Amino acid sequence: MKVQVQDQDFDIAAEIKELCGERTDIGAIVTFTGLVCDFHGNDKVQKMTLEHFPGMAEKQLEKICHTATERWPLQGGTVIHRYGPLLPGDQIVLVVILSAHREAAFNAAEFIMDWLKTNAPFWKKEQTSKGTHWVEAKDADLIKTKGWKE
Repeated sequence: MKVQVQDQDFDIAAEIKELCGERTDIGAIVTFTGLVCDFHGNDKVQKMTLEHFPGMAEKQLEKICHTATERWPLQGGTVIHRYGPLLPGDQIVLVVILSAHREAAFNAAEFIMDWLKTNAPFWKKEQTSKGTHWVEAKDADLIKTKGWKE
């Protein structure tokens, strides 16, 4: 699986084309693209800044992708996570999963995203009209992630 942590934007169609090429053995492509929302609760988000530890973030993403390939019969994948200052509407994360069957692709993509929301070594700081604050994982996301461990 391809893992990238980058400050520049990504092109979803180009990433899928690069991953699939001319292959005809792929039965399912599942993608998830996360965007920066312009709200958090009742606050209007003006900007989000993502921080990470270079090297550590890539290693952790590779580890979770490896776990996904052990759990499901996957035929490839790409995970891209951005860092730096982002504005509402900007793309923040891309997960593309290939498999012969849709169930494995959906499950693996959801597993990776749940892990990214709760355990990835990225720190999000939101700037709102009320000031700046760090974003914590939601309880619902933490509970969902625990379910994958069983």
